[in-house]
Amino acid sequence: MERSLVLLKPDCVQRRLMGEIITRFENKGLNIIGMKMLQVTPDMAKQHYAEHVEKPFYPGLEAFITGGPIVALCVEGIDVVQVVRDMLGATNGRNAAPGTVRGDYSASRQMNLVHASDGPEAAEREMNLYFDPAELCPNEPTLTPWLKAADE
Repeated sequence: MERSLVLLKPDCVQRRLMGEIITRFENKGLNIIGMKMLQVTPDMAKQHYAEHVEKPFYPGLEAFITGGPIVALCVEGIDVVQVVRDMLGATNGRNAAPGTVRGDYSASRQMNLVHASDGPEAAEREMNLYFDPAELCPNEPTLTPWLKAADE
């Protein structure tokens, strides 16, 4: 099983789309093993977006991500990093395909509702920033045999 960090960003929280997006992950058969609402601090933002801190757009990014509460999720599943990214669609909501989260709910590059890890290594680093190991509740849902074959 692979894990990914998903952040429901301040625009998602303010627009009250949290349940809708979580429902999509659950309907897909992904397992949410950690979830909490929090306020991202400037220090957390700098750690999370370390590769962008020196870029000219960073101050706006930091102001956005720290501008309101977020919901952090740790999601688990087979190939979950790619599955989640495919479900979200292109970063710019104007370019995202209909049926994806951003294609259905976003028309912006920055106000794109959700962050998801872009690879297993990033997922590990990001999950450690937002969750203590004790906050994760790994479990095998009883419906798992109905979601995937035993050899998957």
